Amino acid sequence: MSETVIRVGDQVATFINVFDVDPSQQQELIAILDEGAEKVMRHRPGFISVNVLASVDGTRVVNLAQWRSPDDIKATAGDPEAQVFAKRAAEIARAVPQAYKVVSVHHA
Repeated sequence: MSETVIRVGDQVATFINVFDVDPSQQQELIAILDEGAEKVMRHRPGFISVNVLASVDGTRVVNLAQWRSPDDIKATAGDPEAQVFAKRAAEIARAVPQAYKVVSVHHA
């Protein structure tokens, strides 16, 4: 079992997709992302974790995913099954996907 761990220097590829969504459709978008994670993403090579965060005001959803490598992200983006969920999400929200690297982490 894997879980999300965020550390500087890890060789983990982080993919964050920020969605702007009408508050009336935020729950629908979350359901699409959760279904895609369960049916497709978690079964893809290199998958580590997906975390879905919802803004309190209902206008945004953040999908934070970790993969073993950037190539795993690219391969998943090209997977026709994954594209079905991306298309469904794009029908109700504007997405801003981007790969990231962890540059600092601070704890209490």
